[in-house]
Amino acid sequence: MRSLIFDGELRFKADAAIPTPPPGEALIRTTLAGICNTDLEIRRGYMGFRGVLGHEFVGVVERAAEAPELVGRRVVGEINAYCGECPTCRRGDPTHCPHRTTLGIDRRNGAMADYFTLPAKLLYPVPDSLPDEWAVFTEPLAAACEILEQVQIRPTDRVAVLGDGKLGLLIAQVLQLTGCDLLAIGRHQKKLDILARRGIRSALTGEPVAAGFDVVVEATGSPAGFATARSLVRPRGTLVLKSTFHGEVALNLSMLVVDEVRLIGSRCGPFPAALRLLNQGLVEVEPLIHATYTLTEGLPAFEQAVTPGVLKVLLDCR
Repeated sequence: MRSLIFDGELRFKADAAIPTPPPGEALIRTTLAGICNTDLEIRRGYMGFRGVLGHEFVGVVERAAEAPELVGRRVVGEINAYCGECPTCRRGDPTHCPHRTTLGIDRRNGAMADYFTLPAKLLYPVPDSLPDEWAVFTEPLAAACEILEQVQIRPTDRVAVLGDGKLGLLIAQVLQLTGCDLLAIGRHQKKLDILARRGIRSALTGEPVAAGFDVVVEATGSPAGFATARSLVRPRGTLVLKSTFHGEVALNLSMLVVDEVRLIGSRCGPFPAALRLLNQGLVEVEPLIHATYTLTEGLPAFEQAVTPGVLKVLLDCR
């Protein structure tokens, strides 16, 4: 089969072996995959990953011995393959299972291939009315929805979202549904215009913005984003961190203590909620698609994805 692998450098391989699903797992034929900022950071050394990239996908189940009802169905899937037996899993935190592997990120080959495997319990059928080009956004949209699982945002709250990349634009749309006083801050007016068409106020990075936000979501994908987010949140406010990148961040922990700022790391989220938002048209994703390449064109697709100002680049694996 064809695959995009990273082994210190990104390579296209035309003759990889089709994986055999272990017990409890399904063999999935990838139809569409999305290039995520995490994929780009892996190329810079994030997580030290080696293997097939890709964790945003839509696919068709080819084999699933323990879930035959999924065979032939279009699916999306959660990315953390947990054990289900350890104390962390039993207390209801499977995405933090210490034994987990993570699709295309940590010790598990990803979806940028003709075929891959994933536990059947992590798969969700895609509604017939939802096109692949929308469904491929389920994983990042679920990550945006996770914020509302962690933080209560009221209509009276002032909320800022930093970052106008794919995730930042999804987060802003999700938080708009709460009716809060929302401001999106980013570097690219063209990207912010996508939000403006949905009635979301925005500001360019560097423009004067009054501090004192109740909630600030940092989704810039840059180490510099934390300092900006910290400067905007009010004392006893909440700072939500979404960025993952290769490298470290310098921060003044003392002032977090003095201002009693609540700091929340936020990662993966609820797939059913994301699929529902997509199927009901409550979140718009089509304007986020910049280009679609074939899997064979994976190397130029990644070069396109790192170009400043580019949003989502998709890989058509059919």
